[in-house]
Parts: sequence; structure tokens; C-alpha cells
Amino acid sequence: MTLALVSALPDELAGVMLALQAGGARAERVGPRTFHRGTLHGQPVVAVLSGIGKVAAATTATLLIERFGASAIVFTGLAGGLGEGVRVGDVVVATELLQHDMNAEPLFPRHEVPGYGRSRFAADAALTARLRDASAQALAAIAPAARVHSGLLLSGDRFVATAAESGALRARLPDALAVEMEGAAFAQVCHDHGVPLAVVRTVSDRADDEAHVDFPRFLREVASRYSEAIFDRVLRG
Repeated sequence: MTLALVSALPDELAGVMLALQAGGARAERVGPRTFHRGTLHGQPVVAVLSGIGKVAAATTATLLIERFGASAIVFTGLAGGLGEGVRVGDVVVATELLQHDMNAEPLFPRHEVPGYGRSRFAADAALTARLRDASAQALAAIAPAARVHSGLLLSGDRFVATAAESGALRARLPDALAVEMEGAAFAQVCHDHGVPLAVVRTVSDRADDEAHVDFPRFLREVASRYSEAIFDRVLRG
């Protein structure tokens, strides 16, 4: 079983990349992406940066499955918090993923993906439970005040950074916990190929007018520590 470890931005995957390089991982360039194959804690791993947005995410997911034989995918990164009680520094583990900018009305209901008869794609239950446990263990060690939330994660090709837009998402999808830019694209591709997927996001902001201020600092100072600790515990699990 080859486990794919994926993030959108370099800081989010830095610890994994360093560990793979130290173990003599092989790198292969495919288009604009470099895939790193090696072993961590006895687990065959392929690690890659997906790039930002749903198209980049879908391309990366397809390559991981078709070319690199990934039999399961774990995605980590940042998100803007939406749900009540979802605070900066908390972690959201997705149980379902939805494209909030998918809208083929009036041909299909809003958010429904044409041809699928659904708007929500489920994460793999067993892998998600493993990721949730790993996240709880990591936070207990490095950020005891932070919480792990599980539920609906939204994705779209927008960096949601105004109170008006995040408020509109909460009104339209009241059970959504957080919003980001790649997860639902991974979920659709993994659904197509029957590959288990789990997604964890660290909440860097509240997807409001201060999001653009908080995001870069949080990425450097917090997210990389979270991702490294969570991945380590997933692999050891």
C-alpha cells in the first residue's frame, strides 16, 4: 500500500520532504510537479505539492493514482473557519467535501456536480478515523487548547477573505465547518477511482476581512508544525 501525502503549499509539507530526502527518496518530475517516493516508518510513501485550486488538485490526484499507484491519499493544509466554535488554531477533519462554487442552475440544483447526482463526496471512514486520532494526539502534544472538529469541508476557487462572503456561505451551508481550495476536487477524483481519501485542515483565520493578514504568518509559524506532527502520527499508526 502506497500512501500519498499531499499539501498545497511548501511549508505544509516541509517536514515530510526533509524526512524523505534524508532517507534517500527518489524524485520524479511530471509537468510542473515533483513527486518524491520513499519510505517513512516502514510505510511506502509518495509526497507532492498539489498547487493551489481545484484544477491543480484534480490533476495531482489523478497522477498520484494512475502513475504512482497511490492506494490512499491524505491531504493537509490550511482553511478558513466557518462553523460556530471553530477557532484559529483548531483542526478540521473532513467527513464530507463540497464545491461551494459549483453552480449549474437551472439544469441542476446548486452545488450538485453534474453527472453524479450529488453535491457531497464522503471521505473514507476508516482513514478519516485514523487521521482524526492522529490529529488529536498531535494537538495534545503541541497545542493542548486546540480542538479537533469533524464534518463538512467546503472547497472553491476563491480565497474567501471577507465577512460578507463567509457569512453567505454559512447562511447557504450552515453545517460547513471550514473553507479551502482543493479538498473537494481530490474527493471527486478519489470517488471516481475508488481510492480512500482523508483531509485535515488547520484553521488559520475566520475567512473574514482579516484572513489575508493572518494567513502568511500562520502558515510559517503554526501550520508546518501541525502538518509534520499529524503526518508523523498517521504513519506511525
